[in-house]
Amino acid sequence: MAGFLTTMKMAIWISPTTPTLVAGLYNRKQGAYTENRIFPYAKLSELNPDLLNRARKMAANERADHPWKTMNDLELQKCAGLYLKDPKSDKEGITLAGILIFGKPELILAALPHHRTDALLRKVNLDRYDDYDDIRVYLLESYERLMQFINKHLNDTFYLEGDRRISLREKLFCKVISNLLIHREFANPFPTKLIIETDRVVTENSNMPHCNGIIDPYNFSPFPKNNTIARFLKEIGLVDELGSGIRNTYKYSKIYSGTAPIFTEGDVFRTIIPLTMQVSDQATMQAVPQATMQTDEEISRLLEYCKIPRTRSEIQKYLKFKNRDHFRKNILNPLIKDGLIKLTIPDKPTSPKQKYYS
Repeated sequence: MAGFLTTMKMAIWISPTTPTLVAGLYNRKQGAYTENRIFPYAKLSELNPDLLNRARKMAANERADHPWKTMNDLELQKCAGLYLKDPKSDKEGITLAGILIFGKPELILAALPHHRTDALLRKVNLDRYDDYDDIRVYLLESYERLMQFINKHLNDTFYLEGDRRISLREKLFCKVISNLLIHREFANPFPTKLIIETDRVVTENSNMPHCNGIIDPYNFSPFPKNNTIARFLKEIGLVDELGSGIRNTYKYSKIYSGTAPIFTEGDVFRTIIPLTMQVSDQATMQAVPQATMQTDEEISRLLEYCKIPRTRSEIQKYLKFKNRDHFRKNILNPLIKDGLIKLTIPDKPTSPKQKYYS
């Protein structure tokens, strides 16, 4: 019997999945997310004051009379739910969420040694990677570095939403990345991943599932995960309302690549964004659904019209735009930036003799 128990202990100790399984069992029993775990010995001096000031400015940009503007550091933490008191144990202090949002690197490492997000490019070297970023920093910098990685390796697409030019790449992947960071179960040592492949982008994060299988974005009930972090990022303008992230990802993925994303819920939450339409820059003008140029045929006619150099007023009249500033900002400049329209006098872009050609 003693030998059997020894063997069982050894088997548990050497199993590589044991930490993940134990974390999952513990969190299900607790019925709460670890974002609210209190670290009573963490000090306010171990937080980054620049990040606290940055949060105040970002919140004020979203709402001019935001209360965080006039709060000191501790008041802001308490208001945001990042400094709590446990009525059961009488412990109080900075929470894990507060540490992940404002903590200096040493504090984050001490509170959560396995905290890590991997960004990988796998297009040529499929066994390892072509490019890699090992991200072990606070959540705002994690978000920024993941967006930089996306911008470095994926094309953007010319797109007008109403009468405003937007970046489809930014619209789509800011939803994907914010969901990736917010909805992770931080107690689980499974590393969060963003992987860019030839024909898709895959994200994976540890999860406390409330269902299993593929999610239908138009027939599901959103369940809040890491509500405190989500609420904080909403205050500074980085995330939308609860449940809209998946729907907006679906919307912009259909426009960006022509194909619907796939969301799979389980102990690991997985998102797949297909890249079936990621082709040359000349083809990125396909998605312009709410402007004067609505089809490939109309775009082709415009480029054909500009085979002969035209003035700004001639092109504006041809496209039937009345507002000169709107036309220049939202139509002409993006066409120039994307290389579809060129200047006859490139060294003097504001010259009264300037003309444009394709």
